Amino acid sequence: MNMKRLFLTLAIAAIGFTGSYAQTVKAPKEKQTATQKAEKSTAKLEKTLSLTADQKQKIYAIELDKFKKADAIHANAKDSKKAIKDKHKAVKEATDVKLKQVLTPVQQKKLEAIKAEKKAHKKEDKV
Repeated sequence: MNMKRLFLTLAIAAIGFTGSYAQTVKAPKEKQTATQKAEKSTAKLEKTLSLTADQKQKIYAIELDKFKKADAIHANAKDSKKAIKDKHKAVKEATDVKLKQVLTPVQQKKLEAIKAEKKAHKKEDKV
């Protein structure tokens, strides 16, 4: 009798823990605004590239513009996937040109190295 009670208690506890775990895992992710994305991106660049206050301010404006344009592309997603991809590529290239105007040559090299590493990881993940 004691063994049955213990087993039943453990089974009920396991079901309870599983149910509460499932509720926390399946919570949908909140979509970040362009401002939040720009703040996060700028903070990351500030940390990795040791930006000055002036650079931080300029890069925030560049990043905010990039994310607003990306949101606009997705809002008007009537184009084909290739057209959307091409628009994103154009925005990215324009952003890269603007960033190069703000960053020092040393910071530019460091940023290129980070991008190359990120690209290499993406290729590894696909294989």
